Formats: sequence, structure tokens, C-alpha cells
Amino acid sequence: MPIRRTAVQFCAPFALAVVLAGCSQSEEPAEETQTAPQPEADDNYADEMRSDDSAAASPDVIADSEERPVMQAQVILDRMGFSPGVIDGQMGMSTENALLAFQEANGLTESGELDDATRAALLGSTALSEQGPQVNADGEIENTPQPTATAPGAHAVPATRVVTIPESFAVGRYEAIPDDAADQAEMTRLGYESLDEKLAERFHTTVDTLMMLNPDGQPAGAKAKGEKPAAPDEAEEEDPNPTDDARPGPKSHFKAGQQIRVPNIGADFIDANKDIASDWRDTLRTLGVGSEQPHAARIVVDKSDDTLIAYDEDGKIIAAFTVSSGSSHDPLPIGDWKILGVAHNPPFAYDPTLFWDVPDTAEKQQLPPGPNGPVGVVWIDLSKEHYGIHGTSEPQTIGRAQSHGCVRLTNWDAARLAEMVDQSTEVHFQK
Repeated sequence: MPIRRTAVQFCAPFALAVVLAGCSQSEEPAEETQTAPQPEADDNYADEMRSDDSAAASPDVIADSEERPVMQAQVILDRMGFSPGVIDGQMGMSTENALLAFQEANGLTESGELDDATRAALLGSTALSEQGPQVNADGEIENTPQPTATAPGAHAVPATRVVTIPESFAVGRYEAIPDDAADQAEMTRLGYESLDEKLAERFHTTVDTLMMLNPDGQPAGAKAKGEKPAAPDEAEEEDPNPTDDARPGPKSHFKAGQQIRVPNIGADFIDANKDIASDWRDTLRTLGVGSEQPHAARIVVDKSDDTLIAYDEDGKIIAAFTVSSGSSHDPLPIGDWKILGVAHNPPFAYDPTLFWDVPDTAEKQQLPPGPNGPVGVVWIDLSKEHYGIHGTSEPQTIGRAQSHGCVRLTNWDAARLAEMVDQSTEVHFQK
């Protein structure tokens, strides 16, 4: 039974292996350890492609070929926790939702449009910082005065930056994901199908956007100035741990050692000395999500708006995400719920009897974990049996495709939310 590329995606009432059995026992897959990471010389565990706004004014920077005002706004919103979903430089539902939440949080006219007042507030809200908004020991964002875009010596955060793809990031297991659940169950991991897909998730965007930002395989703006970006390594990376009989994923356009232009996402600081399970820490790194997030005292999912809004203890908005939530067959369970636990990189117990659109004659399967699994990289377990908040293998469908009752976000948004909530966080679902 094909289960991956569907208009109505996973998460009806279902049995998730680590949720029903594992959330009460352990929040991590069995192979993960809970020991603190060893101190590193670099306190930031983020990869070599991390944000570094201090380098934006360097004469060695390859200037972009054009201004990208919408992408710049999306980047700043994303850094501040008002997620535009996939960053593509286009106005759409997710960006409008992010703007509405930002406007409400800042006392602006709630239009959902990138008007002059909103643009000025965005440009004046983000200083050049590799860590993004500063968070204190209590998990609260500090209101430290920051330079405005028009202040002397101040620089607005650019829409894009140029990075070099590290070999350590490029090497990996890239296998085509079959549609049939039985075939997926034979795999060791439902990972990325290509380096292109992995890069797109790393920079909260799409492969098409990366292609647009890198015409002919070079960063936009490079040819115009006669610059010569580092040539990509043409050698194909060999899969170190292939699944038996697995088919290779599609050939990637990008290679290790290649310079590419990407959306200038930030807030990606990962504390190398923080007690985080190693596998989850690597997941945050791969998704460009920082470990230092404010604490959400309450989250509200609104079915009519397809939004999830997070509030602090004082009722202030600290984050906003576009979500997919329920359908006519499996409606969102309206009411108040509790968070029972968080499962990182969970496997999935596929039970056809729990899905209205799957024949009950199909066999149950235990699917391996991975970003292309039915619930993506994280499952936030709720007190409503079989329901939770989770990631997805199809980030571009968020807010558009229906779910089977649960609340679905992009993998990077789900990972960020997972760092904001705990069992004390109140959960409210409304129409």
C-alpha cells in the first residue's frame, strides 16, 4: 500500500511505537545515550555552514545578484521563531501567518502583509548575531537593545549567504524511499533521498529554491563579478551503510566542496556542552535549529487558521508555526490536553486499521526512524490517545494537505517546538 506521497498524510489515531511504549520509558531511540557531550574547543556545535552575520560586510563576500525583500523578511521571521514554513521568497499562507503573529506580538496592524511598518519593525528587530535572539537562564528571550537597520554602522540581516558544503555534511546514506509500507519496513532508516533534499531542510527551503539561488551551479551574483566559486567534488560519495537491495536516491545537483547561495537562516547556535542526547543533537545540527529556545508555557492550535501559537508565562507570543491539523474524516480533537513526553527520531508502528483510507487487510509494519518517516524527526505525545504533534516528510504541504487528526509541522519547526515544550506546557486545540 503506497503510504508516502499522499494528499492526506499520516497521523490519524495510530500506534506510534515509541509513543505508546517508549514515551513512558525513554524519550530517545534505544541506540542513543543520555550522557553529556564531551566539552569541545568550539562551544557551538552547529556545522560549518552556521550563520555568521559578522562576515556579511566582508569584501570577500559574493554579493547577491538581486534584492530579495520577501526572502529577507522570511529569514528574519524564521530567526525570531515566527516560521514562514519553507523559505522561498514568495508570499503565501505560511508567510502571511508568520507576519500576522509578528504583527500581533509587536502591536502592529494585523494585515498579514509586508507593509512599511512591518518591514521597518523586522529590519530593526534583528542584530547581526550568529545566535539569534538571546535567551536567559529561565528560557526567556532578553529584550536587549539592538541596532536598527538605519542606525549608523548597522547592517540589516541579508536575505542570503554563500556557504561551502562540507564533506562531513555531504557524506551520508541516500536511498530512494519506496511507497509501500512493507518495503519501507525493510529499510534501516527513512533518511534523505539526496544531498539536495538534505540541504533544503538544512536551510528551511526547497530544492527548487536552491536551484534558483544557484543558476548553473554557481551562487547568484558570482558570474556577474567574474568570481570563481570553489569547484564541486565530482566524485560520488559511497553509501557507508546501505540497506540491502536499496535503490539509490536521485542524483544530486550539489556536491561536497561546492559553494552555494542559501537562505540566511540563523538562531542555529547549539550548545556543545549542553546535556543533549548525541543523536538528537546531530538532528538539530542537520536541520539548522538551535538548542537555546524560550520555554512555551502554553500552545494553541487553531484549526481555522492552521496555526500553532506558543506563549510564555506572561501570555506573550514567543513563536508561531503554520500546521496541518485534522480533516473531515479525522478532525482535530478540540479541547485541552497535556504533553506526556517527547520522542526524538521515533520509529512508527503502522497499523492500517487506524486509517480510514487504508484497507484493513493491509499488514501492520514497524517502520524505521528518519526525516522521511511518517512523523518526521519528532513526536510530541499528547494525553489524547494516539494523537500528537510531529514532523513530516513533505514540508511544502504544511497547511495545505490534510492530516489524520494530529498536528503536523515541517521537521525544522517540529524540532524547534520540541525544544520549547515540556510536560508543564498547556495544550489547547480550537476551531
